Amino acid sequence: MFEQTFKNIDDTLRKDAGCSSELDYVEQTSWILFLKYLDDFEQERQDRAELSGQSCAPILKPEFQWKAWAAPKDWAGKIDHRAALSGDDLKEFVDHQLFPYLKQFKAEAEGPDTIQYKIGEIFSEIKNKIQSGHTLREVIERVDELKFRSHAEKHEMSCLYEDKIKNMGNAGRNGGEYYTPRPLIKTIIKVVRPKIGETVYDGAAGSAGFLCEAFEYLRHHGELSSADLETLQKRTFFGREKKSLAYVIGIMNMILHGVEAPSIAHVNTLQENIRDLQEKDRFNVVLANPPFGGKERAEVQQNFPIKSGETAFLFLQHFIAVLKAGGRAGIVIKNTFLSNTDNASVSLRRKLLEDCCLHTVLDLPGGVFTGAGVKTVVLFFEKGRPTEKIWYYQLNLDRKLGKTRPLSEDDLAEFVELEQSKADSENSWTVDVAAVDKAAFDLSVKNPNRKDEAALREPQEILEEMRQLDEEAAEILAKIGGLLENGQEQCHV
Repeated sequence: MFEQTFKNIDDTLRKDAGCSSELDYVEQTSWILFLKYLDDFEQERQDRAELSGQSCAPILKPEFQWKAWAAPKDWAGKIDHRAALSGDDLKEFVDHQLFPYLKQFKAEAEGPDTIQYKIGEIFSEIKNKIQSGHTLREVIERVDELKFRSHAEKHEMSCLYEDKIKNMGNAGRNGGEYYTPRPLIKTIIKVVRPKIGETVYDGAAGSAGFLCEAFEYLRHHGELSSADLETLQKRTFFGREKKSLAYVIGIMNMILHGVEAPSIAHVNTLQENIRDLQEKDRFNVVLANPPFGGKERAEVQQNFPIKSGETAFLFLQHFIAVLKAGGRAGIVIKNTFLSNTDNASVSLRRKLLEDCCLHTVLDLPGGVFTGAGVKTVVLFFEKGRPTEKIWYYQLNLDRKLGKTRPLSEDDLAEFVELEQSKADSENSWTVDVAAVDKAAFDLSVKNPNRKDEAALREPQEILEEMRQLDEEAAEILAKIGGLLENGQEQCHV
């Protein structure tokens, strides 16, 4: 039933002039879903309070509660269309009364870890794009069919929402940056193995896939006490996300997975100077797929010892710095990072090897990330001791990955099994860091067990590295030009 409801919502939104893509469908569904969730959450709070003989003040004023404006019911439990707003009246109420009211919660909340703060943050970052009040009425009534009460209902809802995020990632434009294939995330978590009581962090949270799957992993590993469950809810998962849409989707995704007040901050992680980090700012586990191919301004690069315009390189420095001693990480990054010859890449590889034990590199085939032409690797490392040996695993499949043949957990089963012992096989081998060239620190994937494999790099990799080198050369020339111009001005003076 839920699946058909989601499909009907998308079909309705397609007819509205304000929604033109899968990204819009997910965004608009998200804020309406959130308010329906909030209504069920409020009812649960009231029920628990009554059972314990306590009183419970509602979060929202009566006139802004779901049952008042969105879905007032008649004596038979059906929506009372005489009392329910619709058309221009509904749009006017949502745009000019509801949203402004919900925005103010951010300033009035006791702290960022409260549901009140999340309400204010979400409605400060999102707006109603549905232009027709009649369309909005239809979507609201579809959403009202959904229930968030039982664990089974929440699980089904979370799976359907994940499907929507996946479709958004496959839709082109910028959707792909929000979605990391869940089989890959689950595999990374199996290798990093977070534990109850450890803190888990993603500084490029996107749709919060890593945090959601880490929550599922910990929730289903062994018997948990009530104290353990409270720890998972309040003191385990932390994230940051720069983009408004991704932030809202990430919050909603974690809520649907069962985290009531997700600790995701809407900030640009890279604007924090890593030299200012204190022990209280650090985490036990980092799981992330930072955006690559982006460019950061010069003032942002000043926050890092190794200057680079490449976003992923700045994130990697941040992740190393934000780990506690003995902390563990699983990070997705372009495979060209292992072999690029520019100064930033070489310096960063050296830092990674000297400050951390890079114990495992998982080499992924092209097509893992639908719509992205680049190949990636996953770096698994532990902070606090230098690297001595690196175990490589190259995922070689008998099919080409794509939308209709995506990556599965079964594809990665051998990797998970062999990683425990770091055993050599046709697809895995070990490199002694003592034998690595100390000038270039080249860590590129070169499988010695596959003699039939061509040693040539893929054209896309070569073109990507050439593009990066061209951009760096342009930056250097611009700086030189600026210095020369300044020098000429001083001479004129």
